[in-house]
Amino acid sequence: MNSTLMLSSPLFSAPASAQPQSGAARRAHTPASLVGDTPVLWVSDPFTETGRGFWAKLEGHNPGGIKDRTALFMVERARERGDLPTGARIVESTSGTLGLGLALAGIVYGHPVTVVTDPGMEPLVSGLLTAYGADVQTVTEPHPVGGWQQARRDRVGELLSAHPDTWCPDQYHNPDNVTAYGGLARELVAQLGRIDALVVSVGTGGHSAGVASVLRGCFPALKVVAVDTCGSTIFGQEAAPRLMRGLGSSIHPRNVDYTLFDEVHWVAAGEAVWAARALARSRYATGGWSVGAVALVARHLAATLPAEARIAAVFPDGPHRYAGTVFDDAWCREHRLLGGEPAAAPDEIAHPGERAVTRWTRCATVLNPVPAEAGPSAGGAHLVGAAR
Repeated sequence: MNSTLMLSSPLFSAPASAQPQSGAARRAHTPASLVGDTPVLWVSDPFTETGRGFWAKLEGHNPGGIKDRTALFMVERARERGDLPTGARIVESTSGTLGLGLALAGIVYGHPVTVVTDPGMEPLVSGLLTAYGADVQTVTEPHPVGGWQQARRDRVGELLSAHPDTWCPDQYHNPDNVTAYGGLARELVAQLGRIDALVVSVGTGGHSAGVASVLRGCFPALKVVAVDTCGSTIFGQEAAPRLMRGLGSSIHPRNVDYTLFDEVHWVAAGEAVWAARALARSRYATGGWSVGAVALVARHLAATLPAEARIAAVFPDGPHRYAGTVFDDAWCREHRLLGGEPAAAPDEIAHPGERAVTRWTRCATVLNPVPAEAGPSAGGAHLVGAAR
């Protein structure tokens, strides 16, 4: 049965009807065995209103974060299909978390790994990737339309062309990135029994689609809430400079399943910082940009849904890589992120294209901004496939 993280103080007690099961600690014979079976934590007052709360799935308890799950799965499936020959190099674009997962997969399956990133990658992550044996390449100029994300992908394309024996998982468009998260959904069902609402950040679209699709099959009335960042194009906003990493996109990943979402919330960087820091002070378990944004929205749902509603929020990583950004006062002041507590409720817009949003905003109309006839190129060049 799944392990859990619980605190015994009455202040932190979860409703008896929602108490997860606990079990013995695992023994791991391989690094891959450390991935999955992550705990859930009841998040309540003082972060939420008294008597209200939500369950946080702490994916930071994986060795590198939530994308350990998909890195291992995509590599395993590519090897089974013969797309990734024994010993071939893996090349991928990443802002950090998938890079750590691919470094793990490379060690487990015996593949050298090259990650292409940009100057926004935290030195801690870059250092860890190097320590794990990955080759880290950094692009120096953003793409004029697709920003750093497209610049990284363009560099990946160049590497694939120059080195025919390399393989790219193409996390943005690879359906294995979705399937990989079925296990996370099943863990939540085993831990919580019933789930009425799911709050998930959206970047590549992998974990949001993978978790929500399985849970919707178990709970047809499930409310699924997407969390994006201001300046992201995923849900129909215009592209703008983005400080937050790990959620949002400057391209349109085909793994995003718009049919699953009941509403979308865009969160600004300062609001995510406030929530991540408030979590740290009140619950000890916290994380970076995605965790802060998801927690802010889950806090709102806990206040507005019926008290008996069981809300699950996926926290993709932990706090350590953000010591020099989200949790650094000087850095946050430099970027004007310490403006105080966010509003008690989000702004509302009726349509994603109504106006550009610059603070926490909710929209109950969720549309795919890429017309079906636009074809695969609308999401950027398709890179996944056999080693070239």
